[in-house]
Amino acid sequence: MTDQSSATARNAVTVGLALGALGVLAFSMSLPATRVAVQDLDPWFVAFGRAIGAAGLAWAYLISIRATRPTRGQWPRLAVVALGVVIGFPLFTSLALTTQTSAHGAVVIAVLPAVTAVFAVLRAGERPPPLFWAASAAGLLAVLAFLGAAGAVRGALSVADLFLLVAVVLCGLGYAEGGALARELGGARTICWALLLSLPVTVPVTAIAALADPPRAGAAAWSAFGYVTLVSMFLGFFAWYAGLARGGIARVGQIQLAQPVLTLGWSALLLGETVTPVSIAAALVVLACVVLIQRTRGGKAPANSRNQDRRAVDAAGRQVGQGLVRG
Repeated sequence: MTDQSSATARNAVTVGLALGALGVLAFSMSLPATRVAVQDLDPWFVAFGRAIGAAGLAWAYLISIRATRPTRGQWPRLAVVALGVVIGFPLFTSLALTTQTSAHGAVVIAVLPAVTAVFAVLRAGERPPPLFWAASAAGLLAVLAFLGAAGAVRGALSVADLFLLVAVVLCGLGYAEGGALARELGGARTICWALLLSLPVTVPVTAIAALADPPRAGAAAWSAFGYVTLVSMFLGFFAWYAGLARGGIARVGQIQLAQPVLTLGWSALLLGETVTPVSIAAALVVLACVVLIQRTRGGKAPANSRNQDRRAVDAAGRQVGQGLVRG
């Protein structure tokens, strides 16, 4: 019985790692795909239009599982999630990538796990050791130094760089709040309800953008738009949350460290962008800081909170798994 239980646990971890890797692979293509889309399509249309498409899929998913509506107290928290991951990150990265390369953006986005960890600590009231804050500051300084070096070449820090920094902060906030809310709703339902909640904003903005600049694009731009709609905004979250639930947050979460490296690779292979040694060095420094943050984040959280998190994530995994089977 013990051997059978151990084998089952190992299988769950293996599946979790595979799903987590699939989610990271999906997200690693987001910046290059956005870069392609905004070359022909208005960035406001790309940012908000993809949320509308994903909201339609979210509605179908919630109907299929007969999901109950969030409580009154959960709606404001869903609004924070929507602000961060449905509106903020897609909008500011789309605006940035109209003039900046996705390889450059990958280095800035590399600090996202660190920003998410900081927001999670602030949100949970943990008390991490001083090394946590030192590593967080070092990661941010590495990104700022990279931007400063790039600005020195161009003459000044660009508006695109500021957009990328705002995108990271908003996304980190949305990830942290979404992670906390997923304890109650489950990960898949959290992103789905956030997408639906965003419709009163995403629909009129998309309509205005389409009227102001009627979308005319080639097959490459529309394919990229389809990717960020179907994969980056919807299916990627399903695989990622399922992986965290089945393989463990700590273990599977480390896979995210490969995302900026993968994005740099896609930018070079698919878009022909130049990946400079400075970009690679900056990304590696940030990744080292993120690893240190993850190892020092523990803090003084109550023991029973870990059990609650585990039960909540397991529940989310079951819900996501059912959705994947239905899909």
